[in-house]
Amino acid sequence: MAEQLAVSDTLHAYVRGVSLREDPILAGLRAFTAQLPAGTAMQVSAEEGQLLALLVRLTGAANVLEIGTFTGYSTLCMARALPGHGRLTTCDITDRWPGIAAGYWREAGVEDRIESRIGDARETLDALLAEHGAGHFDLVFIDADKAGYLHYYEKSLELLRPGGLVVVDNTLFFGRVVDPEAQDADTVAIREFNTFLRDDERVDVSLLPMADGITLARKRSA
Repeated sequence: MAEQLAVSDTLHAYVRGVSLREDPILAGLRAFTAQLPAGTAMQVSAEEGQLLALLVRLTGAANVLEIGTFTGYSTLCMARALPGHGRLTTCDITDRWPGIAAGYWREAGVEDRIESRIGDARETLDALLAEHGAGHFDLVFIDADKAGYLHYYEKSLELLRPGGLVVVDNTLFFGRVVDPEAQDADTVAIREFNTFLRDDERVDVSLLPMADGITLARKRSA
């Protein structure tokens, strides 16, 4: 049985060639974001965006929460996958990024499915819990400041219905998680988060060695 393959540039290009379906709107947003400072590093890959859309459809999600909007590529992918009555709430610390994203959401015809909330994510999550109560969301995507991951995860579990899915980005953090010399706050936070999830009996969990590491955590029924 084969072990994990090392993905060369040639193999990665092959995977893209046989599986990626990125239309001109998504490609345009990705190209625009790549021109921004750290834009390529901060934006989800096209393949990850496609996976997020697939997960929304697989879970039958109608209410999706995103923590960390950036320029809205992942937002657009997930919003397109929602049913007609579906709703995606995305939150970011600044309105700069949703301001860029809004035009692309409008062009794709999904702007009316997206609610953008600006402010500290901790306060936003508390507000959502007060407004909707526990168990309102079907899927949560976390892609924000790494030091806040554990807090966002705990709040997400409260907001998530039993059987719902939490998707967490950057859980391999540029490979720094296995570098013993990497002791910066973000890397340490991701290491601690990964260990916590491994031992969390409230969820079924899998860390996918894809992109920068994508962790899936399905909330178990009580």
